[in-house]
Amino acid sequence: MSEKVAVVTGAGSGIGRAVALALAHEGYATALAGRRKDALEETAALAAPGAKLLAMQTDVTDPASVDALFAAVHEKFGRIDVLFNNAGTGTPPIGFDELTFAQWTNVVATNLTGSFLCAQAAFRMMKSQNPMGGRIINNGSISAHAPRPNSAPYTSTKHAITGLTKSISLDGRKYDIACGQIDIGNALTPLAARMAQGVPQADGSVRPEPLMDVENVAKSVVFMAGLPPDANIQFLTVMATKMPFVGRG
Repeated sequence: MSEKVAVVTGAGSGIGRAVALALAHEGYATALAGRRKDALEETAALAAPGAKLLAMQTDVTDPASVDALFAAVHEKFGRIDVLFNNAGTGTPPIGFDELTFAQWTNVVATNLTGSFLCAQAAFRMMKSQNPMGGRIINNGSISAHAPRPNSAPYTSTKHAITGLTKSISLDGRKYDIACGQIDIGNALTPLAARMAQGVPQADGSVRPEPLMDVENVAKSVVFMAGLPPDANIQFLTVMATKMPFVGRG
């Protein structure tokens, strides 16, 4: 098949929306997954005329919802070539000792379990389709390497995504399934815009941080997705050049 098929989770806004639109622009038939149907429809409306899209309301923490997503992708497009595992959440900055169990479990369920469920469903399709194989790209984050203050749930899950990425990469080799991770720092989205006004630093100060255009993330994912089957970007970091990452803390 000459047409490639991509699935993007968290496609209703921010990074997910930018990546989904970029993949659709490159000719991928693209499934948009997210919790808010209206946001998915807004993303679809921004695509160029003629784009092949499937907007599917999905809760990545629910195995039945994830199964329904990939069943719909199989029915409409027949295969999957790329999964961008992007859906995620965090908590407000809160002291470690003040975190509630509900806050912890919500972040783990979305960021880690949700990524596992989507990757597993994609893996099964990639393993069984003809031609066999595909590519899974996990959204790690710079927090997969260095935490921000008061971010234990988010940071823990993003470190865990690195382990998940390595495991999928290893277990997928014999099925021609590649898996890589993109670690993103300070992309300008509605969620991250507050960084320009100032965010807490490791030394206790509050300082503004530079941001980059989210299109840089979209271009990076498209590049990772477009590699030939015998090549893989295992880890890629894309960030605002002057953000405090190297030397953070």
